[in-house]
Amino acid sequence: MSRRQGRKARGAAEVARKVNYKTLRNPFPPLAVFPDDRIDAIHAAALDVLHRLGIKVLLPEARQLYEAAGARVEGEMVYLPPSLVEDSVALAPKSILLKGGAPDRDVTLELGSLIFQPGAGAPHATDLERGRRAGSLNDYLELTKLTHHFDALHMLPPLVEPQDVPMHLRHYAMMRGQLTLSDKIPFVFSRGTPQVRESFEMLKAFRGVTDTEFFQNAYCYTIINTNSPRQLDIPMAQGIIDFARAGQVSIITPFTLMGAMAPVTVAGALTLSHAEAMAAITLGQIAKAGAPMTYGTFTSNVDMKTGAPAFGTPEQVKASLGAGQLARKLGLPWRCAAGSAANINDAQAAHETEISGWGAFLAGATVIIHSAGWLEGGLTVSYEKLITDMDMVQTFAELCAATDADDDAIALTALAEVEPGGHFFGAAHTMDRYQTAFYDPVGMDWSNIGTWTERGAQDANTRATQTWKTILRDFEPPFVHPDTIQALDSYIAAKTALGGAPPES
Repeated sequence: MSRRQGRKARGAAEVARKVNYKTLRNPFPPLAVFPDDRIDAIHAAALDVLHRLGIKVLLPEARQLYEAAGARVEGEMVYLPPSLVEDSVALAPKSILLKGGAPDRDVTLELGSLIFQPGAGAPHATDLERGRRAGSLNDYLELTKLTHHFDALHMLPPLVEPQDVPMHLRHYAMMRGQLTLSDKIPFVFSRGTPQVRESFEMLKAFRGVTDTEFFQNAYCYTIINTNSPRQLDIPMAQGIIDFARAGQVSIITPFTLMGAMAPVTVAGALTLSHAEAMAAITLGQIAKAGAPMTYGTFTSNVDMKTGAPAFGTPEQVKASLGAGQLARKLGLPWRCAAGSAANINDAQAAHETEISGWGAFLAGATVIIHSAGWLEGGLTVSYEKLITDMDMVQTFAELCAATDADDDAIALTALAEVEPGGHFFGAAHTMDRYQTAFYDPVGMDWSNIGTWTERGAQDANTRATQTWKTILRDFEPPFVHPDTIQALDSYIAAKTALGGAPPES
């Protein structure tokens, strides 16, 4: 046996490629779209909007808190002095540790860290076998399993609404699904104090967290969407207060679509978004100084021919880059988003998600939501798209890993071994590394057309269907002691018998 054949024989056994996608940091300097003086101008304009034009706040308690802190209140309008806003925002922590169900599921929200979530908050689910449908509890649980499966998805979002569960009981079903199927960071809807309080109680009991530990550390999060332009509704304002006082994370996210609920220009939309985000963060810090809150934005444009939301556009990328500059001006971790307005998982869907994902990545976003599975501008989460998008997400994760350039990686020995016009397939340097040298895709097929045809000529969607079905078939949740699950079920049964907790607004 030749030396080279011996290497092939020794390398015949499959070697697993070792990756760690659980903790990511973006190694690239964030890009900017505006000069610094224009970012200063946008910030000053946002402060002027809050001071001179004000923001409509529908929750009386929130207006009282603002007024007690020095804001001027006239009816439902609140006018915030710039000093109150800037002093309050400065109280928000620059780094937030979110504790998962296991230490390796902890995430740190701070500038430079990188966290992905799949598509969230959709009323519909879709897959090739069952079609488009109203989201059900089964869909929610299956998508939670798929989210848990991929280490590069770090937090559990409200994937689809389980519309077959009544609203006054839905928080029980969703929290039970998150806790029993995953040890990642759970999400809690801000739909009134009773539902929030009961979700906190379930989380504390299930994960063995004392009241003191819970109030001193962050274990869950919510998303706060302002009602652009310049309005904060009752459940969102109440959610900010409830989460701040409990020491849990609010991710503040104005949803500003240029030309619809925001000015038609990137700078104008960012001025509105920045003002709304700062107003919401100010409320949280008034409720509890030092409350864990993140800056956020979801700014894109509409199709001016139809008024429909558009994603993956140049304007969305520019808005993401500008939002990153504003977040860094405040020094806060921040949330951005990918997304797609396509109606099916096709080339348009892939293009829009990847372009918007790149925008968020290059902008230095801390959390990138809607990074996998999101269709129809948020109306649907697709099982197949969640799978096909994971190659994009995991590519970003791979870019976070260091790239070797030591003497061995420079490969002078291989360059010396291979003659001009030869190839490196059998070089010793290649044979020692080929099994783990490159990223192993989730759903892409790199075979030639002959091999691809012999295997059934399957397109990406067909392969993705097989992938998600295999993941669900083989799914094993993290071990939870049966007594803990039984205690959770007993709690839910008792609360259900008492009528549950209707949402408040």
